[in-house]
Amino acid sequence: MKAPERALAEELLRMAAEDQGAAHLANSPDLAEQAVWRRLTARHGDRLNEIMTEHGWPSEPLAGTDAARAAWLVAQHADRQLDVQRRAVALMTEAVAAGAASARDLAFLADRLAVNEGREQRYGTQIGAVADGRPVPWPCEDPERLDERRAEVGIEPFEEYTARFAPR
Repeated sequence: MKAPERALAEELLRMAAEDQGAAHLANSPDLAEQAVWRRLTARHGDRLNEIMTEHGWPSEPLAGTDAARAAWLVAQHADRQLDVQRRAVALMTEAVAAGAASARDLAFLADRLAVNEGREQRYGTQIGAVADGRPVPWPCEDPERLDERRAEVGIEPFEEYTARFAPR
């Protein structure tokens, strides 16, 4: 990996580490802590947008597998920057078609964007609530074919996936 790509990868990995370190603040009862999370994800979303302008999607061949996953995480958490999420979905779609990005990650991001835009999600990856001890996804298109679509992108069946969210 050349120095510029290495620097890009290191920056993306640092952003993901900051994200994961602060993720517990996202739903904190302390509004000041929630504000810290919002500022962090907005700063990261802004930076990812700059990176996408300069490099396109930070794909696996460009930045390495871990850094590409870090870029996805930043896009996934840019919930208040739908323009960034839309752009990331478009660029990731091209990268997936070229074999340079994860179809699974794209499915999660596309679902996240759909929910954020008030549309039905395609893969059922976004959980809205837990009711009667069972995870309830945000609305999904064509629910009869949900597991078929999930399998196409390497996501486990819906029942297995949601079992992880069930209260113990």
